[in-house]
Amino acid sequence: MSKKHPIISVTGSSGAGTTTIKNTFDQIFRREGIQAASIEGDAFHRFDRAAMKAELARRTDAGDNTFSHFSIEANELPRLEQVFRSYGETGTGQTRHYVHDDREAAAYGSAPGTFTDWAELPRSDLLFYEGLHGAVKTDGIDIAGQADLKIGVVPVINLEWIQKIHRDKASRGYSTEAVTDVILRRMHAYVHVICPQFTQTDINFQRVPVVDTSNPFIARWIPTPDESLVVIRFKNPRGIDFPYLTQMIQGSWMSRANSIVIPGPRMDLAMQLILTPMILRMVSDAKRA
Repeated sequence: MSKKHPIISVTGSSGAGTTTIKNTFDQIFRREGIQAASIEGDAFHRFDRAAMKAELARRTDAGDNTFSHFSIEANELPRLEQVFRSYGETGTGQTRHYVHDDREAAAYGSAPGTFTDWAELPRSDLLFYEGLHGAVKTDGIDIAGQADLKIGVVPVINLEWIQKIHRDKASRGYSTEAVTDVILRRMHAYVHVICPQFTQTDINFQRVPVVDTSNPFIARWIPTPDESLVVIRFKNPRGIDFPYLTQMIQGSWMSRANSIVIPGPRMDLAMQLILTPMILRMVSDAKRA
């Protein structure tokens, strides 16, 4: 971690809603005039689409049905850690972009399912990461230790699956059965790689539906914010003004000494109230340093 070049890391599983969180951060950055360099977790996959398909087939033939994009070995995590460390020390580093579809192919000039070339990050006030592995900590990798503010996006698992199924069917043309197969393949790494990160994060946002999601594989609709609550957990609640938050966020209450529960539609407001002063303090400290 470095006061001079701060790093914010947002981590969550596929379908968790990290992109929505990123939009809120973008609003804060734009409103406060903060220049943020952004990197995506997908940029640090080890394989492009064709190579990943071949690697999956090879491992399946060998009896390994647990390999997925969630897996440590499917990603360039040492390189991601090095980018975090380099940025923290010097304010520089490299990233690239994974091209998901034809729209991005037109924007980046690379075929869908491939990577763009590595390029230097622009000059910035801070680095913003959003992806699957932003708070990984293992015996050989410590990405979590390089980030100054770590945010976990963790809907309850049935809701996460509903969001993933609907997204992949709508935007990628997958069948429910195909998405279910992906979920099953990812379960081992979900337990051993994804979940442990949420003990490293500073703040977790967990959306909890208040409608029946017992069978996520037949759900016709994603529960709306109005049909949800959000549990916000602070790893270290010292300095968090809970009376102020419960006063400003109508319908909220404290459920534990380090947690506040809010109505789903007020999640963006809660993020603005909680994160804006933190970000401004980070940038101010960086300028003084």
